[in-house]
Amino acid sequence: MDRDLIAALGFGLLFTLMLLRVPVGFAMGISGVVGFAAVTGFNWDVALNLLSSSPISTATKHSLALIPMFILMGAFATASGMSRELFGFASAWLGHRRGGVGMATIGACAGFAAICGSSVATAATFSKVAFPEMRRLGYSERLSSGVIAAGGTLGIIIPPSVPLALYGILTEQNVGELFIAAIIPGLLAALMYILTIRVIAGFSGSEMKSVEKAAWSVRFAALRGIWAILLLFIFIFGGIYGGIFTATEAAAMGAMGALIIALARRRMSWANFWEALRETVRTTAAIFTILIGALIFGYFLAITQVPQNLTNSIIDMGLNRYVVLGILLAFFLLLGCVLDPIAMILLTVPIVFPLILELGFDPIWFGIIMVMTVELGLITPPVGMNVFVIKSVLRTVGLTTIFIGVAPFVLSDLIRLGILVAFPDLVTYLPSQME
Repeated sequence: MDRDLIAALGFGLLFTLMLLRVPVGFAMGISGVVGFAAVTGFNWDVALNLLSSSPISTATKHSLALIPMFILMGAFATASGMSRELFGFASAWLGHRRGGVGMATIGACAGFAAICGSSVATAATFSKVAFPEMRRLGYSERLSSGVIAAGGTLGIIIPPSVPLALYGILTEQNVGELFIAAIIPGLLAALMYILTIRVIAGFSGSEMKSVEKAAWSVRFAALRGIWAILLLFIFIFGGIYGGIFTATEAAAMGAMGALIIALARRRMSWANFWEALRETVRTTAAIFTILIGALIFGYFLAITQVPQNLTNSIIDMGLNRYVVLGILLAFFLLLGCVLDPIAMILLTVPIVFPLILELGFDPIWFGIIMVMTVELGLITPPVGMNVFVIKSVLRTVGLTTIFIGVAPFVLSDLIRLGILVAFPDLVTYLPSQME
């Protein structure tokens, strides 16, 4: 049987299984094993060997240790209540402006993302912390939930970011450089969200109230609540930027640092500690299941030579490389509407990465662009994971209300994506300065 036909049937089986609600990791694993067997003349012994070798090689790979460590750091940060301190600090400095509490929510989300790395956790946390305050000050349900949904996406943009780490591991790029490259785009995302809120506030009349302007003494006193968090962030990424330690080592020290901060402030009970460990194990197991399935499917793609054939076909068409990039980004936007971000990255990177290299794009730059495009899937229908998380916390708010509320921020994301494509130095400058 022709290998291109087998590859097409393999993808068909994959999407059929996902439509049947088979977990995406298992769907990719099953499709990969069946497809690999078909290519080898249904030699099931060879194909089934993938099921024994892939989990072991994945679980014992040193570079993947940063994933559970960064997840654990975020779990400790969440359990110790750091989100409220970040929100209080941001409110003290921004809350008196029109739309200020919404802006403070974005600022707090950005700060929390720097120690959490999870969009879902960020969205869930600030649904409890910021939503009641915005509603108290006259913000509509639509805007309040939209701000939180958008702010939550900063969790996979501002480092540490699990999707960025997986991209780096899959493409053999320096994860530390990817994290450093994400700093300016992440700050740009937060600033553009704040600007979006300011524009909305300008058209909202008097319905969005502000809090009383805090005295300078109150503002500086609020720094006491976040100085340790700020120090932890500087220590981790300063060490990566300076070449003092690797991203994996930084993840381990970050988890320990978050635990020390929580213990020093007497915020970590035994119940919180064990819950943080359980949450880390659950999340890590889910990610590794998807990763193992993606690796098995990747072996299938490699033996069918789909990535190489796709690259050669597109190069032979003679299209401008930015036209090809635009088509890829549009494809990512559509795929992000129906697939989990991590699954999407693991599924598509082995296919498109050879093409990106052949077209001469910087792989670090493309990693940031891809993750930012994937991030849009967190707030767009029909899946919109952040939207569903917020709905699960705020049961009285409708899904349609949240999707409408987040629409202006989707437009902001698209504009930001265009800026980073037009000015790639915004992404590549900091990594180029690393020793």
